[in-house]
Amino acid sequence: MITRGDRAVKPQYLREMRDEYESMYSAHNRALIQLARRDNRVITCYGDFPAGEAGEIFQKEFPDRIIDVGIAEGHLITSAAGLSNAGFIPFTHCHCLFALGLGYNQIRHHVAYDKRNVKIVLCNSGIIWGDIGPSHLAVEDLPALRAIPNLTILSPSDSISTEKATIAAAQYVGPVIIRLPFINATYPTIYQNDFIYEIGKAFPLHKGNDVAIIATGILVSEALAVAEEFEHDSIQVRVLDMQTIKPLDEEAVIMAARETEAIVTVEDGSILGGLGGAVAELISETHPVPMRRIGIKDQFGESGKGEEIKEHYALSAKCIAYAVREVLRAKKSELKRKRDR
Repeated sequence: MITRGDRAVKPQYLREMRDEYESMYSAHNRALIQLARRDNRVITCYGDFPAGEAGEIFQKEFPDRIIDVGIAEGHLITSAAGLSNAGFIPFTHCHCLFALGLGYNQIRHHVAYDKRNVKIVLCNSGIIWGDIGPSHLAVEDLPALRAIPNLTILSPSDSISTEKATIAAAQYVGPVIIRLPFINATYPTIYQNDFIYEIGKAFPLHKGNDVAIIATGILVSEALAVAEEFEHDSIQVRVLDMQTIKPLDEEAVIMAARETEAIVTVEDGSILGGLGGAVAELISETHPVPMRRIGIKDQFGESGKGEEIKEHYALSAKCIAYAVREVLRAKKSELKRKRDR
């Protein structure tokens, strides 16, 4: 957010209001249909997962380019690798947990090792959904996949960025992970339709030099709301939407650490090696500053409604705001310690 006099101005790619909601899976499907209509190499593949809006249209328009392998996630990834060898651009879809649990070896060996042009869509990622039971909730996807060489990992934050990320993934030559939340839920739309997406870049949403919130996925809207609320206390909070987890936008992170001297990370996933881990690894080696990580600690997920889960795991806007105040106190103490030396 840019300040002009006493008036705050949003970046031009942000919506004035975040009062429109849409399923990110629907936006992904919309992009898939666009891609398939202009590129006959695009194939959509499913493993015991609903094709959604894309399914009916694909079945009618491209009956030879939609594949469902059933409950066989390892085969889903392996067959996609074979399709990429034949020159196609396959997008695979299954539950995030089963892509990891039943397809991890195939992602590592058949896709990443040989840099095959496969796009793996992790559906129902994170824990802010619970109507199917805790056994289906994946918290470890980002840490597990960050450790695999050659993977590009995208984590869009709303329907517009999901659509753009899907198109960017298709244009990128190499293996790409797209992390999507619960497919049956809707989330606030943050970006304008003409938002320009770029793999590997963090998107600044709010300007500030007092503290920086680096967020990803569906909790970006919560982080932005927190920053806007802190304006009433004359605390300027920088917000970065980290839509690419790997490769991380190191320049943006280091700049945030140097210019704000206080960092809070926010994610719907494990802080042990997720976005929080990635940021902590980087700034500990380049510019150590007080930091707090909002995300899932060393826990499994539990069933519950979205807002209940946010409160239970300290992911709500209230909890993010508390972390901001904590890190500001730590920053103040650190600055005093340096002055008193």
